[in-house]
Formats: sequence, structure tokens, C-alpha cells
Amino acid sequence: QVQLVESGGGLVQAGGSLRLSCAASGRVFSSISMGWFRTGSGKEREFVAAISWNGDSTSLGGSVKGRFTISRDNAKNTVYLQMNSLQPDDTAVYYCAADPIWGCSGYRCSSNWGQGTQVTVSS
Repeated sequence: QVQLVESGGGLVQAGGSLRLSCAASGRVFSSISMGWFRTGSGKEREFVAAISWNGDSTSLGGSVKGRFTISRDNAKNTVYLQMNSLQPDDTAVYYCAADPIWGCSGYRCSSNWGQGTQVTVSS
């Protein structure tokens, strides 16, 4: 297991930006893919983004393409989610996941989750 700690959430107005960070413990971080998911109120956990172990391959969920970017710094054991042009529909708890199933929805997409960070977008 990798210990994951998210940060960077908060309250932002529509059209604004936030950058989430996920700090990971353990030496396996640099050898595994990482992902971001989110759970909105009354909604299933949704795939947001994923990145390969070396950063060469990324994937974004359809609702965030063109607005969000995922990146990682293996020297810092950290994965990032840059969120631009935020909309009220982006309001959710955002979770970092280790070695996730890309494009998956639901709690079974990973066996290794962070505690989540709240993002609230006001209109």
C-alpha cells in the first residue's frame, strides 16, 4: 500500500482555477500509475484523470478534457491535478488513487485511496 495525502482543495468561483496535490509515501510511487477521481453529492465516484508511471501517457475523463491536466513529479513523490475553467458541476470530493483502473467508475477502481479533498465551485 501507498499512503496518499491530498491537498489544495477549497472554494473557488466559476471560471477559476485550483491545483490539487497528492503526496505519496513509499518507493513504489515512481513505478505505478496514479489517478484522480471525484465523488459529487449523490453521484458515483467518477474517473477524472490518470497518468502512467513515467508521465508519458495520460487520460482524462470526458467532462474535464480541455480544462484539467494531470502531471507528476517522481522526485517529489507527488501527482498533481491542474483544474482550470472550473464550473459548479465540478464540485466534489477529489480523491487520489494509486494504480487505478483507467476510465473506471466506482469505489473498486483502486484498492488504494487518499482521504479526499473538497472542491467547491460557486456560480
